Amino acid sequence: MTAVADARTADPRGLPAAALAMVGWAASGVIAKGIDELGPLAVVFWRMWIYAAIVLVFLQLRGTPLRGSSIRASLGGGLSLGADIMLFFVSLRLTTVANATVIGSCQPVIMLLIAGRLFGERPRRADWGLAMVALVGVAIVLFGSSGLPEWSLAGDLLSVVTVVAWTLYFVFSKLTRDTIDSSQYTGATALIAALVATPFAIGSGQVFDAPSPTAWLWLGILSIGPGFTSHMLMNWAFGHIPAWLGSTLTLAIPVTSTLLAWVFLGEPVVALQFGGMAVVIVALAALVTGQSGARSAAADVG
Repeated sequence: MTAVADARTADPRGLPAAALAMVGWAASGVIAKGIDELGPLAVVFWRMWIYAAIVLVFLQLRGTPLRGSSIRASLGGGLSLGADIMLFFVSLRLTTVANATVIGSCQPVIMLLIAGRLFGERPRRADWGLAMVALVGVAIVLFGSSGLPEWSLAGDLLSVVTVVAWTLYFVFSKLTRDTIDSSQYTGATALIAALVATPFAIGSGQVFDAPSPTAWLWLGILSIGPGFTSHMLMNWAFGHIPAWLGSTLTLAIPVTSTLLAWVFLGEPVVALQFGGMAVVIVALAALVTGQSGARSAAADVG
């Protein structure tokens, strides 16, 4: 598949949907860390079950209740999502929001390497270059936070493992796009992820601490925004943009998360990190602009 043919698969509607999903996911780490009265596995437990309930009710009201076949087709994605969320929320309590999200943003490099083999996608050389520039910006943000008080090597290593689960979730999401409807996939993965998190939450004992009214409010926001809305948007967007592009856009998550943590949690941000954020933003803006140009070229060829 050529670069032009690849550009034909990018629908203009897919980019804003993916971008909105990124904003929600960026906020999730800040919200989860702010619910400090609950253990991380308790946050995962309540968040996943509220999220799953919302999606299942949505499907029922839509007249398309979750099917058993959808659950079977979404097993890989659900297991990956459950592992990713548990590992990510635990790592947030051990290190800074910036580090946890920045390390996770190394995923696009993996996706660029495997997109051709799995999906027949062929990113252009310019796309590779801009993704690498964005990754350098991410590394600058990470380096700048390494000496801050909340930094932890254990948390960073746990974040590395999270990258694997996050990558697998993207792969399974794209692979199942032509098999089942995106809303069915969202509902199935939500239910599976909730089931995966349950024994770990019970085993930790954290789930037996009753959330306060304020915690319930933030758990609801976490479930509706970063949970239901972001996953529904991204699963829909996968049918309109290449998998490598959706993955590369996640490089905006650490920048947004770091800024939100700075504003709402008071986590310190040094000047070097702001420089890294600027690099990421400029590179991603050029990448998205380049995709728009590629779509225009493909339309002219057609």
